[in-house]
Amino acid sequence: MSYEIVTDSSANLPDELINQYNLHILSLLYRIGEEEYESYIKGQQTDLTDFYKRMRNKEAITTSCMSSGTCRDLFESILSQGKDLLYIGFSSALSATYQTGIQVLEEMKAEYPDAKIMSVDTLGASLGEGLLVTHAAKLREEGRSIESVYDWLIKNRLHLCHWFTVDDLFFLMRGGRVSASSAIMGTVFSIKPVMHMDDSGRLIPVSKVRGRKNSLRVLLEQMEKTAIDPKNQTIYISHGDCLEDALYLADKIKQKFGTTDILVHLIEPVIGAHCGPGTVALFFIGTER
Repeated sequence: MSYEIVTDSSANLPDELINQYNLHILSLLYRIGEEEYESYIKGQQTDLTDFYKRMRNKEAITTSCMSSGTCRDLFESILSQGKDLLYIGFSSALSATYQTGIQVLEEMKAEYPDAKIMSVDTLGASLGEGLLVTHAAKLREEGRSIESVYDWLIKNRLHLCHWFTVDDLFFLMRGGRVSASSAIMGTVFSIKPVMHMDDSGRLIPVSKVRGRKNSLRVLLEQMEKTAIDPKNQTIYISHGDCLEDALYLADKIKQKFGTTDILVHLIEPVIGAHCGPGTVALFFIGTER
């Protein structure tokens, strides 16, 4: 039986890759005022310029995972065709998204007893999750079985490194990641936190540096410490409406390692609502997170 790969919108993949690898996307939701939006709608571009403008104006934005009904509809559309299904989801330590998905899949196993239904908690987010999905899709193209791709994901998910920095501590404060006093002091003294995703799939502060360029330099240094064959890797960089800084980091990576395969992409609204405009995140395969 052939198999389909399902992920969620927090994987942050651009339409070109979604279409290239025939991926299925479950969309998370966000709300601004009284209006609720889907983070991803196939073939439809969200005006992220307006989204980040509203964030900079400090409008309140809330997020939620997709409904179990949405999951069931998508999974049903695949399984009813006699296909197997591999679900690769957003870190369970950050969202109920993965749990919602696997609860529906467990129910559907009884309805489709002959189907192979497998799921992987990436313990990752944003283009970190997306990079893992991309590797899975490439392995499927090479002819690897669903079991083989599942095993690869479990073996390599803790080698998918997530490093990021933010420009404005207000949004981390609003999400409870830093205290109000830390946010105020950080703003006054231009303190930029450097954070990463730990082995449990949680966001962990690692260091604080003064100045934007220094924080980007630390991301590069972390890559230098742990990246496996950085010249020949696929590297993903996501950003919260700060393309110039993301391209600056990409250029530094090219200069230092000779890397040519680098994707730079805007952060989608659900992740963006929590990290804020000015975020720069770097994702690569390393010896450890």
